[in-house]
Amino acid sequence: MNPFKANPAPATESSAWDPLYVAELISSGRLGEIAIASDAAANDDADASSRIERRRARRARNARRRGGWLGLFAALVLSFVALPAAAQVPDPGMEIDLQRTAVLITDPQNDFLSPDGVTWGVVGKNVTENGTVKHIEQLMKAAKKQGMPLFISPHYYYPHDHQWKFEGALEALMHGIGMFDRKGPVNVDGLEGSGADWLERYKPLIEDGETIVTSPHKVYGPETNDLVLQLRKRGIDKIILGGMSANLCTESHMRELIEQGFEVAVVTDATAAAQVPEGDGYQAALINFRFIANATWTTREAVRAIRAAR
Repeated sequence: MNPFKANPAPATESSAWDPLYVAELISSGRLGEIAIASDAAANDDADASSRIERRRARRARNARRRGGWLGLFAALVLSFVALPAAAQVPDPGMEIDLQRTAVLITDPQNDFLSPDGVTWGVVGKNVTENGTVKHIEQLMKAAKKQGMPLFISPHYYYPHDHQWKFEGALEALMHGIGMFDRKGPVNVDGLEGSGADWLERYKPLIEDGETIVTSPHKVYGPETNDLVLQLRKRGIDKIILGGMSANLCTESHMRELIEQGFEVAVVTDATAAAQVPEGDGYQAALINFRFIANATWTTREAVRAIRAAR
């Protein structure tokens, strides 16, 4: 049964999925009738339902009389594997091991997180509602206190990046508004306080000589930087992920890290996204975080797990 299809109507007194009746079918070895019942429930097959209904009353009475452990066991099994139920996405979770886990923050830069940033008009409301700035700081501080590695995957554009022959929709937008612009890979003139600079309150945590700042990613994901190499070289295979922007760089990092064999827990209130008439980037990201990541945590949950880690 596909758990993502619309749910069948719940079992009722007239349903072919009467648990006692199905238990009786299993206990007496009549699995073929279960298949008929399944077809009836899934396809609303009136004829199949009618055949089942004619047998149900008699079989259910027999099941009640016989009872016994086999019928009970069958009913329990069916409650997990056969009876129609609400679709549930599993929650594998992620256990933190201090030797193998790092906090990763994408794009903790002014253009996303400062009211003076070029994207504040579309991300500011969500950043404020989520408490994103504070929550990113709390994640970084928790990592530092526990001696957990902190990684930053920044986003920079240099003059030669503006010579690209084609761009996606938001690439074109970012280049058009000068987002994350720097004068060059080794030229920091004008970087201080610019949109490409770190948010001021994060600087003591990022510029402490311990934080690993990777080479910049250029579109959204870490395929274009050295993040995976740096993680592998340190024996890290578990990531606690936050940063900006939820449905772009943060989600793209999550996807690639999952593809590369890492475990990823996304901290959903330590990120935010653009909310525009064409769509809510944050809500789009939340769905994919839940479907793809090993775990989705609040900052409070993440900090508690970091503090408890050994």
